[in-house]
Amino acid sequence: MMPPSFLDRVVRFLASIRLTAVCLVLALGVVFWGTLAQVEMGLYRAQHEFFRSLFIYWGPARAAWRIPVFPGGYLVGGVLLVNLIAALGKRFALTPKRLGLWLAHVGLILLLLGQLLSDLLSQESTLHLREGQARNYSEAERETELAVVEAAGADTDNVVVIPQRLLAQEKTIAPGRLPFAVRVRKFFANSEVAEPTAAAAQPAAATQGIGRHAIVRGLARATAMNTRDVPSAVVEIETPQGSLGTWLLSEFIGEPQSLVWSNRTYQLTLRPRRYYTPYHVQLVRFQHEVYPGTDIPRHFSSRVRLSRADTGEQREVLIYMNNPLRYAGATYYQSGFDPDNHGTILQVVRNPSWLTPYLACALVGAGLLIQFAIHLWGFVFKRRTA
Repeated sequence: MMPPSFLDRVVRFLASIRLTAVCLVLALGVVFWGTLAQVEMGLYRAQHEFFRSLFIYWGPARAAWRIPVFPGGYLVGGVLLVNLIAALGKRFALTPKRLGLWLAHVGLILLLLGQLLSDLLSQESTLHLREGQARNYSEAERETELAVVEAAGADTDNVVVIPQRLLAQEKTIAPGRLPFAVRVRKFFANSEVAEPTAAAAQPAAATQGIGRHAIVRGLARATAMNTRDVPSAVVEIETPQGSLGTWLLSEFIGEPQSLVWSNRTYQLTLRPRRYYTPYHVQLVRFQHEVYPGTDIPRHFSSRVRLSRADTGEQREVLIYMNNPLRYAGATYYQSGFDPDNHGTILQVVRNPSWLTPYLACALVGAGLLIQFAIHLWGFVFKRRTA
C-alpha cells in the first residue's frame, strides 16, 4: 500500500475531529478573555482586538511593541470554517442516509460565512431628528469626514468629501472637483479644543478662522459605550498661486468656516460621516410614557413620515421597541430620545447578509431533524422485522 502523500495528510488533519475540538476550546478562550477585557478597553476596542483580528497581542504598559500571544476571532473562525468544509468533503459522502449531516454542516458553514460578511459589509449609523425635521442621511458615530461645500444655487450645493482614512494619512489631497489642494498638517482621532492661555504658552492652532484663537490637544481614543471620539484636523489650503493659510477643523466647532478663492466661497467643516438615501425621513411626533410615579420609561415611539420623490411614495410609520422600520435595505430601530421629549434618536443598520443566520439555523435544524428521522425509521423497521 502506498503511503499517504503530503496533501492527503494535510487534508486529513484539516478534516480531523481533534482540530474541531481545539478550535472550539480556543473560541471559548477568546470569548471569555474578550468579555473580561471589555471592562477596561470598552466594547469597541475589545471587539477589534479580540474578535476582529487574527491574533491577540500583548505588551508591557507604555511600551511601543507588542507580541501575539493568542489566536484572534478571525483566525479561529477561519480555521473552523476550513475544518468544516474539509470534513464535509472527506468524511461524509453525500448519500441519502447522511443527508441530514450534510444539511447541518452546510448550515454551520453558512453561519460562519454570514458572521464574516456581517462584519465586513454591515453599516451602523444614527439618525437624530427633532419634531418636524426631515433628513435624507444618517451619521456614523465613530467616523468623520471633511466636507468642502460650495453653494451652486438657491437649493443646490457642490459637496466634496474627504474620508477619515485619508485624513489620518496626513498628506496632500487634491480632489479633481476642487481648484485647490488640501494638505492635512495634523489629524487627531480624538481631541479637545480650548482657548489659549498664557500659562500654556502654546501657539494658536491655525492662521485662519476660529483656529487663530484656539489650541487643540490630542486625547486617548474613547472606547466606552456612552462616549465617542471628537476628531480634529489642521489643514492647509494650497492653490497654484500659493498657500491661503491653515484652518482648525473639529467636531467641537459646530459651524462651518469660510474661505474665498477666485471669487468663489467655500465652507469647510469636519463632521460625522454621512450615509445618504434617496428618500427623506421626517419626525411627525415623538411619544414618551413612564410608569406612574416614577421616571422609568414605559413606552417611547416615533411616528415618522417616509417621503420618496422618485416614486411619489408618502406614508407614515410608527417605530417603537421591537418594531423597527425596514425599508430599502436599511432597518431603523428606536434607540433613544432627547431630554425634552421632542426629539428622537434612531439607529440605522444596513446589513446585506441579515437573512444568512436565519437560513443557516433553518438548515441546521432541518438537518438534525432529518438525521433523527432516518435513525428513528431504521430503529422502528428493525423492531417490526424482529
